[in-house]
Amino acid sequence: MNSVTSTGRAALAVLTFFTLLAGDFWRNLIGWYGFAALALALVITLALLITRDRGWRQLTPRRVPLALAVFLGLAVVSIAWSFYPGATLLGLVAQAGPVVAAIFFATSMTWPRILTALGRATRWILGLSLLFEFIVAAFVRHPIIPFWVDYGDGKLPNAFFWSQADLFTGAPIQGIVGNRNLLAFIAVIALVCLVLELASRSLGRRRAYAWIAVAVATLALTRSATAIAVLVVVAVAAGILTLMRRSNARQRRVVLASSAVGVIAAAALVTVFSSQILRLFGKSSDLTGRFDIWNAVTALAQQRPVFGWGWVSYWVPWVEPFTHLAERKGVTYLQAHNAWLDVWLQLGIVGLVLFVGAVVGACWRAWWFAVDPQLDARGTPVPFVPVTLFPALILTLLVAQSFVESRMLVEGGFALLALMALKTRRDVGATGIDLTVPDGGPVESTKPVMLRRVGFSR
Repeated sequence: MNSVTSTGRAALAVLTFFTLLAGDFWRNLIGWYGFAALALALVITLALLITRDRGWRQLTPRRVPLALAVFLGLAVVSIAWSFYPGATLLGLVAQAGPVVAAIFFATSMTWPRILTALGRATRWILGLSLLFEFIVAAFVRHPIIPFWVDYGDGKLPNAFFWSQADLFTGAPIQGIVGNRNLLAFIAVIALVCLVLELASRSLGRRRAYAWIAVAVATLALTRSATAIAVLVVVAVAAGILTLMRRSNARQRRVVLASSAVGVIAAAALVTVFSSQILRLFGKSSDLTGRFDIWNAVTALAQQRPVFGWGWVSYWVPWVEPFTHLAERKGVTYLQAHNAWLDVWLQLGIVGLVLFVGAVVGACWRAWWFAVDPQLDARGTPVPFVPVTLFPALILTLLVAQSFVESRMLVEGGFALLALMALKTRRDVGATGIDLTVPDGGPVESTKPVMLRRVGFSR
């Protein structure tokens, strides 16, 4: 691959991750039709590259996670019994984009290059978000709504504004994505990427520390309790993985037992002191209306418990039963704020079992990829490569967020889930896994590391 092609592919990867995670930015800026044109162009480009690289040949039955494939198949055939077949068809079209992106990353890029692309995309989002909020707060000085949208002359709910010009008021900021929880979640992803890039020396120390400061500042400015909780979970997971890597078989059992006890103790403390914790983060006792949404979704799912109401991805507010299913303070929400309840609602118990299988399988493979020693072509153990923690940490934050948000089912969340599931499965039994640090890192960090086998093939 020549340098021009390599540079172009890297830029495309960054743009793809940017669009998957910050789709609301494009929709607010250029409207739904503009976003649809951009998304279609990206999907076509990625599909052409997959075809040119013959990446589809890597998707053999042994290289594709069975549970994920059947889950997607069930989503497609659910149009046969869907209560809203038109919305299901639209949801399947929307779901195709993240799936194509996941296939492109899994078949065309190495783990280090995926890490670099995701890190750069999240840094672009954070940087533009702070610049955007500064411009609105310093020069516009009043809330702004998305372009190309006419909400009329009535009083608008706060959730409808793109930015509320709150950078200097102490209230939470929303950034270019128009949602503080989503922006905070992207900041957590950025922190994971930055720490791993710093550890692998693929990003200079000054730049890494500067961007870590930006990510932490963004997290503080969003005041998102859910993102902070996710960050804590990811940090604990990173600690456990690090201990496991440095332990022998007997010590690993001790680490796992101690971790299990710690998790149970933490869950008990959170349960006992939940009201105090929620007040600390400025949350209501019902998690900002989530309990009402969960109750409504559960009641609806029980009406069609086995195969669900039909796949829809994001809820569509113009068809039943979503028109008033989750309405709060004049805003109709388009998700269950819980990925597992959302899957049960849309694809029933059958779909939920498949989805759990896909997530657990991906986590299992990512776990052993992170903790098992790697060998070179001669069977000699190689030094620790930080990028091996990447899939496990990304899946940890996706799962942690999935209990309060449904974003693991749509756009960037589903693309990351499918990518981790596909690539960890594809690497099982591979003759070599390239963990070469991308160009730009220190000379001593760019020596290729080819892995003959890894323990996650079990």
